[in-house]
Amino acid sequence: MIDCNAYLGHFAFRRLRYNTASSLLGLMDSKGISRALVSSAAAITYRNAHSGNEEVAAEIRRHSDRLTGCAVLNPGYAGWQDDLKTCHEEFGMRALRLYPNWHHYKLSDAACLQLVRAATERRMLITIPLRVEDRRQQSWLVDVPDVNKDDIAGLIKAVPGARFLLLNGSGFAGSTLGRRNNGLPGNYAIDISLMRAELENEIGALIQNLGPDRVVFGTGMPFHFPDAALLKLEILNAPAEVKQQIASGNMTRLLSL
Repeated sequence: MIDCNAYLGHFAFRRLRYNTASSLLGLMDSKGISRALVSSAAAITYRNAHSGNEEVAAEIRRHSDRLTGCAVLNPGYAGWQDDLKTCHEEFGMRALRLYPNWHHYKLSDAACLQLVRAATERRMLITIPLRVEDRRQQSWLVDVPDVNKDDIAGLIKAVPGARFLLLNGSGFAGSTLGRRNNGLPGNYAIDISLMRAELENEIGALIQNLGPDRVVFGTGMPFHFPDAALLKLEILNAPAEVKQQIASGNMTRLLSL
């Protein structure tokens, strides 16, 4: 199994367990997860997000067979071009993570489009978490809304040559992003970390509407324990080959592993 949505390091507003490479790998071993795409939790609130990339790169250097780095960059911060080059060429990071609402920019901003296109030229996967925490549980110091799905759809249209992965979201089936024949390029996939496999069965709806090749296993650990995502996959009403595609096949393709 490959987890597309994991984190290392400290988060400014709450303590995270299993946030070092060794402890995260121990948790993964106990749950049967063989590999994970990891980004810096600290970079979400660092003034210079690249400091978090440097910390993650140091953590995963001896575990490159199991932990793949994902760069966090702010297109509004000076020098991101050099930082992107370092993340890709020196650190071997295969993906980029965007936090527009935490880093105070819009997905439609010219600088963001420039960053996405630069990362796409490097064949990096563009990942966008819709949220970090439930807004009702955020610190009194911040009030950060979820990323707007229509804004994401606009970015997907604007850079059709990119490959996007949407994380930590729900309600996709009722939005443009989750509808069949929605007029959008098929250049994006969605992780299951906050979606449901029971009741309205949003995961099943996305499989039907977008195809099984565009639904990906993700846990959000260590912000969340992985058990919920594992259970969703277990109870999902889908053939074994589709579950395997979600569990590892799609992410293997997206990261060119």
